[in-house]
Amino acid sequence: MRSSHPRPIYGGAWSRAKACAAASFAAALALLGPARPVGAQAVHVVRLEFDTDDGIGRFVPARVTVRPGDVVRFRVVSGAPHSVSFEAAGLSAAARDLLNAALPGRTADLTSPVLGRNGMEYRLVVPALPPGHYDFFCIPHRAYDMRGELIVVR
Repeated sequence: MRSSHPRPIYGGAWSRAKACAAASFAAALALLGPARPVGAQAVHVVRLEFDTDDGIGRFVPARVTVRPGDVVRFRVVSGAPHSVSFEAAGLSAAARDLLNAALPGRTADLTSPVLGRNGMEYRLVVPALPPGHYDFFCIPHRAYDMRGELIVVR
């Protein structure tokens, strides 16, 4: 049977060259080390709690270390209503714009909607903020010093 290719595809010098190239490629991959899975998006759950007996409101955990692309789920556990509002002081205009764009259904500058009943959740996908500390608080419980901190790392 005659082939339309000028060189035979299987066998001969051409096949040896392909095998040598494949071996070189495998050796190069081995030098890179074992394959690592692509970093998955992390999900962080922050509980919003308020103890009416003690008058203490808190985000649990109060400090959350995240990377851009991570998801933070703020879950109302007790003492509704709650909100998540970021401190404007010290924010660059770019960081402010990124946070505002990342807050779905926001009701004011840097402010989530009011989470009016226990069991509600608010989901924030961390935008491409520069590394640093971003303070947030609960508007309904601001007088009780209910606050937290988003720590962005790369």
